[in-house]
Amino acid sequence: MKNTHTQDLLHTLYSMAFLVEARDPYTGGHLWRVSQYSTRLALACGFAKQDAVVAGLGGFLHDLGKVGVPDSILNNTGKLSDAEYAVMKTHPALGAQVLQGHPLAPLAMDAVLSHHERIDGLGYPFGSRGRKIAESARIVGIADAFDAMTSTRPYRRGMPLAMAIEQIEVNLDKQFDLHFARRFIELAQSNELDGIMGHSDTGIPMRECPMCGPVVVVHKHQKAGDKVFCRVCGNGFALEKQQGKLALKPTMQKGSAADLQALIDHDLLARLLEESLPYLPVGSGNGKSWLRRLRDKL
Repeated sequence: MKNTHTQDLLHTLYSMAFLVEARDPYTGGHLWRVSQYSTRLALACGFAKQDAVVAGLGGFLHDLGKVGVPDSILNNTGKLSDAEYAVMKTHPALGAQVLQGHPLAPLAMDAVLSHHERIDGLGYPFGSRGRKIAESARIVGIADAFDAMTSTRPYRRGMPLAMAIEQIEVNLDKQFDLHFARRFIELAQSNELDGIMGHSDTGIPMRECPMCGPVVVVHKHQKAGDKVFCRVCGNGFALEKQQGKLALKPTMQKGSAADLQALIDHDLLARLLEESLPYLPVGSGNGKSWLRRLRDKL
């Protein structure tokens, strides 16, 4: 019964994260990739499996606060004004408010609240520096920045791997934790992140809409002949096998409202639950005292 209750609680967190990600058509798979990068990095740094899974959970939930960022800012195709950037910078604190009071909040709160802090103290929301930033937040911060650099956005193409690694190297012990970032670079250079970068799920490469550019989400359970749609321009595509992989073939048909609605990937959600639930340290620590410390920070 206890395990079922925990599973239900975890399900609500993953579902919330999926819905937040669905607001931005360019970020399909971002949460999955950041979660995967975070888990891999934590394990590579010698973290116990339990702690690595917690880092991965934080990676999946880190952008919860973007639920409160207006679409006009979230999907801005140009450079944000100072006022718009100030609004964007509220998302970690808002994410903490979304989590506050949830029984599993202590597992992800550090990553949600502090993934934009920097080692040199120039991050936000608190300007914390060095080891005052929780380890999980330092790990998720690296994973989040790397995925942002290597993913295509409305205003730019994603960087090649070598350029993203160079950017991390330039910011060692400034934006990024020296030890964690060096280990992340080693993982990237040894091709251990290849199955994550540019994918929206295990074995599912990201696909761009040939009409307008954003990610067309393809789920692991889908097969050749299935129909998918771009949620920005509304154009439809049939999945077809090309050289052993699924590709998009335009159907010249527009999707209906039902076709274009954001959907939770329940297959991926079920696998996330199955992979993480056995390792979550539920019941350890005092959630109420942790939340009191959070309120002191805020």
